[in-house]
Amino acid sequence: MRATVILVQVNPGEAFTIRREDGQFQCITGPAQVPMMSHNGSVPPIFVPPGYAPQVIEDNGIQRVLVLPQTSEFPLGNQAVIQQPPLPPLPGFIPLPTMIPSSLHRLYSPITGSGDMTTQFIPQYHITQVYGDSDTVSIHGRSTFRDERSSKTHERLQKKLKDRQDTQNDKLNSPSSSPQKCVSPTNGYNGFATGQDSSDISVGYAKSNYVGERKGHFVEEKDEETKAFEDLLSNISKPTIKDIQARSAELTWSPPCRILKGDKDKSEVYAYEVLISNCGKDGKYASVYMGEKNNFTINDLMPATDYYARVLAQCNCIKGTPSEAESFTTMSCEPDTPNSPRIIHRTKNSLTLQWKAPCDNGSKINNYLLEWDKGNGEFEQCYYGQQKQYKITNLSPATGFTFRLAAKNDMGMSGFSEEVLYHTAGTSPATPSSPLLLEAGVTWLYLQWAKPSGMPSDEELSYILEMEDEDSGYGFQPKYSGDELTCTVKNLKRSTKYKFRVIATNSEGKSNPSDAVDFTTKPDKPGAPSKPAVKGKILAQGVEIIWEPPMDNGGAPITKYILEISEGSNGNQWDMIYSGTATEHSCDHLNPGWFYRLRVSCVGGGGQSVASDSLLVQTLPMLPGPCQPPRLQGRPRSREIPLRWGPPAVDNGSPIISYSLEMSPTETNEPQEVYCGPDEEFTVSNLLPGTTYSFRLRAANAAGLGPYSEKCQHSTVPGPPDQCKPPEVTFRSATCAVIFWEVPVNNGADITEYRLQWGTAEGSMHICYCGPGLSYEMKGLLPATLYYARVQAVNVAGAGPFSEVVVRLTPCSVPAMVTCLQEAKVEKPLYSPSTCLAISWEKPCDHGSEITGYTIDYGEKQPIIVGKVASYFIDNLQPDTTYRIRIQAWNSLGAGPFSNIVKLKTKPLPPEPPRLECSAYGSQTLKLKWGEGIARTLSDSTQYHLLMDDKTGRIVSIYRGSCHTYKVQRLSESTSYTFYIQACNEAGEGPLSQGYIFTTTKSVPPALKMPKIERINDHTCEITWEMLQPMKGDPIVYSLQAMMGKDSEFRQIYKGPDWSFRYSGLQLNCEFRFRVCAIRRVRDSAGHRDLIGPCSATVSFILQKTESTIGKDTVETTQWTLSDEQCATVILLLFAVFSILVTFIIQYFVIK
Repeated sequence: MRATVILVQVNPGEAFTIRREDGQFQCITGPAQVPMMSHNGSVPPIFVPPGYAPQVIEDNGIQRVLVLPQTSEFPLGNQAVIQQPPLPPLPGFIPLPTMIPSSLHRLYSPITGSGDMTTQFIPQYHITQVYGDSDTVSIHGRSTFRDERSSKTHERLQKKLKDRQDTQNDKLNSPSSSPQKCVSPTNGYNGFATGQDSSDISVGYAKSNYVGERKGHFVEEKDEETKAFEDLLSNISKPTIKDIQARSAELTWSPPCRILKGDKDKSEVYAYEVLISNCGKDGKYASVYMGEKNNFTINDLMPATDYYARVLAQCNCIKGTPSEAESFTTMSCEPDTPNSPRIIHRTKNSLTLQWKAPCDNGSKINNYLLEWDKGNGEFEQCYYGQQKQYKITNLSPATGFTFRLAAKNDMGMSGFSEEVLYHTAGTSPATPSSPLLLEAGVTWLYLQWAKPSGMPSDEELSYILEMEDEDSGYGFQPKYSGDELTCTVKNLKRSTKYKFRVIATNSEGKSNPSDAVDFTTKPDKPGAPSKPAVKGKILAQGVEIIWEPPMDNGGAPITKYILEISEGSNGNQWDMIYSGTATEHSCDHLNPGWFYRLRVSCVGGGGQSVASDSLLVQTLPMLPGPCQPPRLQGRPRSREIPLRWGPPAVDNGSPIISYSLEMSPTETNEPQEVYCGPDEEFTVSNLLPGTTYSFRLRAANAAGLGPYSEKCQHSTVPGPPDQCKPPEVTFRSATCAVIFWEVPVNNGADITEYRLQWGTAEGSMHICYCGPGLSYEMKGLLPATLYYARVQAVNVAGAGPFSEVVVRLTPCSVPAMVTCLQEAKVEKPLYSPSTCLAISWEKPCDHGSEITGYTIDYGEKQPIIVGKVASYFIDNLQPDTTYRIRIQAWNSLGAGPFSNIVKLKTKPLPPEPPRLECSAYGSQTLKLKWGEGIARTLSDSTQYHLLMDDKTGRIVSIYRGSCHTYKVQRLSESTSYTFYIQACNEAGEGPLSQGYIFTTTKSVPPALKMPKIERINDHTCEITWEMLQPMKGDPIVYSLQAMMGKDSEFRQIYKGPDWSFRYSGLQLNCEFRFRVCAIRRVRDSAGHRDLIGPCSATVSFILQKTESTIGKDTVETTQWTLSDEQCATVILLLFAVFSILVTFIIQYFVIK
């Protein structure tokens, strides 16, 4: 039956579903024209959403199927549509009003019979554009969601621009984007941020367009301008597809629609990102292009495949949402190159080949072309048809043929497959060659054979390997059957001969057996010999060993025995000491007293056996060898020689257990044992200094003491001298003594010097003489003082011990010189420092006789004699005069020397008090000054002491210092106070002045708070302020001042005791400023006077008249003028907030 082409026309915003070959449903959205082929002329089943129905219209012989809503405007005619049961809801049922006419879709349905319809894509029919870009509005009167949103965005932006122009004339007309991060396309996957699924973004956008509203919100809050600019970038039309090929397509698109009139003259640079998907409209999209061009050619596409394309615009780091998806289908092309045909059956005269269909690339494969080469080097057609296997007959046996295959569809012919060579079957195989032995084992043989000569290379042969065991008597038995050319025959006997032959078989029969060959398995390793045993006695340097042959020789005679030895009871290193056929061996040249392990193994035709159990033997020990002479360990001392030695070179099989050290003086040569023990070092003590001794050593083990070592001589070093006898002390005077001492034993070295220590205490003696003499004269001693003395002898070996300490007392003498003569410090002197001097001193040493008095010399007058005192007051002196004072002590033996001269000066007379005056009066303070008349005559060291009478009548100190002024604070107002002053210097405090009376003034009222203003009518307002209490009986009145407009001075508008005032001189649109101050009215002897306090803060008041849409009202505005302190506080707070904001921005955007 002739096939019929039906065009299915889908209007914009409509959708229908059709079943494909694989049984799945595919949704097609309009506007589109889909050519469909029907083999029986019937309309295919079309599934549409509820409320819609397909209608068949014939135009110029072409049937068109329109999907229309079921309304009164569109009555349905004759419908040749097979209604199907309702299907589950599909995503394609949601209408998308703004879709551009989509590309052609490829639709399939399975071929089940001649009556069914096959909807197959016909490449000769091209896409027909039913609606252009300007016809996106539905013919049924439905407006699109995209136009509504653009209109709202335009209105919102125009309103925003108007508001901004009113406040800022130099602002740009275009909306500014809020600061946000710009995601670089290179840092994401397919143009989206890392971790974000591009499919989720595109699908979510599409769904929001379907329902006409947004269901989600951005996580980050954006200002209205940024959202409007994003809406502008999102207002991009879907791409247009043209020049669709099998593996490429060209996409073009337009920039986002400009909705701001002020931006027409500006050139905005847009960046675009193209996203495609071959997994359906809602599948994952991959980024294939990113740049500023408005077109792009996509390559490397798959033929006959449905694709969906979207475009995304971004500008100034602001990215819009992707456009709606535009679908297109790539063209079909010739099939892919098929694989080589394979052989499934072979005979002598025929070959049966089979192949698989390659990818058809969108057009069904119609025929296959099989070509063959008969051997002349030229290919010719062998088969052309739709079948996927073919049998070639009438062939020659055992002949090779070369084949290649190609597939063809409506688009053309594919390339040929790789060439393949196949052979027909022949006669029975020829007699193969005898098998070869590749490797032999104890129980196996590895054999190999070759393919019979003259057989085709692709001939499939099988082989039978037969073996004969002469001991069994069963003849040749099969051991292997298969197509391999090698075989391992297992489970054989060791050292046994076997015969082998091979037979080749194919489909025609068996060949004759090959010539039989003999192969023998290898013998096995022999068993281990018996454990070795000792024959005879064990000697110190040898032992004789014997053993028995093994029980199992492994199928071959034993050729030799190997005897191995290892030193030590646990040694792992074995050395061969014998190799031969004998079963015994004499081991000599062994070390005495050592442990040895012995083992034996044997060698046969199968290799070397394992070793036998080891035998442990120990040779007899011998006396140790001679030791090396002992050597010094460190330096010898005067009475000690430290010695060290090592073990003998040979211990002869027994460890050393002790050493014997003997010593003899070189003069007597009578050795004596000084040490016996296991240690290898010893210090010989109790020797004589500077003496030479001889030493010898021998070692002992379990066998006994060994021979002596050679003698060695070592000498002690000279020692320090012995202790001297106590020295003798003779006094020549109270300050001079002579010390004598004797020569001690020198201990081998001459005495070079003597050291005499002398001191007043036993623990603090010091060396006062060092030399070879035997006496020393000590001068400069203190009378009546105990002295300690001892002596020490020194030679080249060192210093000997000190002698015993000798204690002697020097004779008595006159007192020592007085020290620490100084002026005495008295806190409260009972004398005048201008005419008296107080001195003090320390008691000197009396040198054995008690001090009875002191003599004080202070000038030309007679000296003063005092008793046993340590201080004295010298009176009747001249003021401001310097005196030279010295003192001496005396006892029963006479007067001692004078002390050092001390210069002391009397102080001048104290100053007179200055005149006290008050330079400034206050309500709570008084500023006093003094000393103007006598400041030049007083020295710089003059201090002043200011005093005042308190409430109880006591005089208290309020100031002490060198200043000439002082401000007395915390006083009461209108109160009289009495003050006194006193001058002080080094001579002391002067007399107190007479009392000076000063009175504080009355205080002014404090500053009032800012007044409050209340509007009464259009020309009157009421000003109120806080009220103060009377101050100590004095009444308080208030002064209200006002300043109008741009006047430079305030004028008083009210003065009185009231705390409010109504002002009726107000004017519209004129600024009035008000302030108030308190006035204290004081009554005193001089009469009435006013004390005016500071003014309050200024308050501003403006009476304005404004008009509104409802009515006209007068609006009042009250402004407050901030003081300097308040302005500084506000500026400081603003600067702190700005600093915190800058710190946060740097931390968040720069550091992180």
